Amino acid sequence: MKTVYTCFCTSVIHEGHLNIIREARKYGEVTVGVLSDEAMVRFNRFPSVSFEERLRMVREIEGVSRVVVQEEVMYDKMIETLRPDYVIHGDNWKRSPMKAIRDNVEKLLSVFGGEIIDVPYTYNEAVRRIDLRNKEKLAMPELRRGRLKKLLSLRPVVKTLEVHSGLTGLIAEKTVVEHEGEYDQFDAMWISSLCDSTAKGKPDIELVDLTSRLRTIDDVMEVTTKPIIFDGDTGGLTEHFVYTVRSLERMGVSAVIIEDKVGLKKNSLFGVEVEQTQDTIEHFCEKIAAGKRIQLTEDFMIIARIESLILEQGMEDALTRARAYVKAGADGIMIHSRKKQPDEIFAFCDAFRREDKITPIVVVPTSFNSVTEAELAAHGVNIVIYANQLTRSAFPAMEETARDILRYHRAKEVDSRLMSIKDIIRLIEEL
Repeated sequence: MKTVYTCFCTSVIHEGHLNIIREARKYGEVTVGVLSDEAMVRFNRFPSVSFEERLRMVREIEGVSRVVVQEEVMYDKMIETLRPDYVIHGDNWKRSPMKAIRDNVEKLLSVFGGEIIDVPYTYNEAVRRIDLRNKEKLAMPELRRGRLKKLLSLRPVVKTLEVHSGLTGLIAEKTVVEHEGEYDQFDAMWISSLCDSTAKGKPDIELVDLTSRLRTIDDVMEVTTKPIIFDGDTGGLTEHFVYTVRSLERMGVSAVIIEDKVGLKKNSLFGVEVEQTQDTIEHFCEKIAAGKRIQLTEDFMIIARIESLILEQGMEDALTRARAYVKAGADGIMIHSRKKQPDEIFAFCDAFRREDKITPIVVVPTSFNSVTEAELAAHGVNIVIYANQLTRSAFPAMEETARDILRYHRAKEVDSRLMSIKDIIRLIEEL
């Protein structure tokens, strides 16, 4: 009997999946691969139910002879192992970026004469509503809040992109690339104090109040599902910080990062060029502990940002603070540097990891931007935050467009570098 293989990356079975199985049965015995959680996340499909539940749902489909686990987005290992006569999939994979998967499958099958069956993709109102409900479920605070901790167990590095509006949130949410046979996308979003203030035309000195910043979070959360890390600056007074923690946790934010400085905020990349005062270890530990006491769930994370290297206080001071902050209850340590090379970041991470194998390490490679995520992961880094690149890329482009409109007294000259309104609108889904 001929054999047929298909793979499901879903948390819900609907008419489209059942149609695939019906078509597959016409060609032979059907084996269904269930994409692992790790591969699901890499494929930009965060599961809303457990892996065991996803396996059970597929096993219960009539006509499925065998269920296996597909550990990778690409089908190489499954085709090598199963050598199916046919691989069946919805014809939506004939378009980018999924086309790379289809092209790879076609190449693998050609070795032994296997064939691809493209089934017209099922998309009707019932399927659309199911997909929309599943997305809305992922956006719910109680599910979104704990996703960062889950990602830390699933991903070698949690890639986090700065967002400051609903539209930039959609860019972080929907940007997926295929490169050299690998799929990749951003795992989480960073609500930066700097970029939030800049988008509002305000200086980055904690001038924008919490109410306004929470509104930015709300705008982003309304249209996305990925976890959010919030830039809490210094956290303010301890008495105020506990209310910030409670508000963020209630909204479904996954983590807040607070830095161990006091007084009027100055951007860290200025270092000792401007007056900046580091908090005492004792006082900052009290702030961390107060925030942890007020939490209602285990999902929310308070991450301590250490400014010792920025303020040239030395490696030992940074490590001493890291030990104290973890002891006070910090769920992660962010180490910051304004050096052009990552050497002191590597030195800190290596020293910290010799003592602590578990506590997540966060870095923001803004100044030392030649380092790769793989290199950082090799030194024990868990979260990489691209903290301001969207803002910094948008402003020069907008300014250049404004200048050319003034220069030519029309918009024709700028049109070739503009994204079409239709493409922008396609980012925004209607209910």
